[in-house]
Amino acid sequence: MDENSPIDEKLPYQTRPLFFPNGASVDEFIIPDEDRELVLEQLYPFSPIPKLTDVVYDLHADKTFVVREFRVTWEHGMNYLVSPYYPESGGTVIDWVDEDWADEEGDAEDFDDDLDADSKNDGLPF
Repeated sequence: MDENSPIDEKLPYQTRPLFFPNGASVDEFIIPDEDRELVLEQLYPFSPIPKLTDVVYDLHADKTFVVREFRVTWEHGMNYLVSPYYPESGGTVIDWVDEDWADEEGDAEDFDDDLDADSKNDGLPF
């Protein structure tokens, strides 16, 4: 990463401790509402960048949230874009998927079940 990467350059906001269930803590930035879109644009590593009003699914927490509820922590010399459930589940931006993912995943499981049923009739031992 280049030295001036947004992920490595500490954001210019005050911080407060964000505590984990085990008692450990990290610094969480207090980001004003008017700056949240800018921060999201700077730190979101994928394309397209979601809107603040989009609903996403946190794979670790198994819950949805509105993107504007994101948190940013300062850990290990880096800014971490995380879900609002980060203290409980550890979900970071790489764990955010479209809100319909859970439904689609359910369909995929149903599909897999159908494949398993068909494979029993193909003469293979598994």
